[in-house]
Amino acid sequence: MLELLEKAFMTAIGTVAITQKKGEELVAELRDKFKLSEDEGKHFVDRIQSMAKESRDKVQQMAEIEVNKVVDRLGLVSREEYDRLLKRVQDLEARDSN
Repeated sequence: MLELLEKAFMTAIGTVAITQKKGEELVAELRDKFKLSEDEGKHFVDRIQSMAKESRDKVQQMAEIEVNKVVDRLGLVSREEYDRLLKRVQDLEARDSN
């Protein structure tokens, strides 16, 4: 189940990356078409890249929230909980063997 969620998450990030690449191609085309200066083109590209990064960050946050909801719904333990329980079991086993 977690593997499926991971694949969905990576697909979302990949989609955003593809969108960014297409955006850069569009920017180059617009710069040529509208005769933007190098500085204007760079500024425009920087703004587009900043917006793409914000979108990626939002997708990542939303994916993490959804993954956490699924983990809670399925009753899965977090890595922290697992590590804490493992240490507790190891401590109890060590105490019993003495």
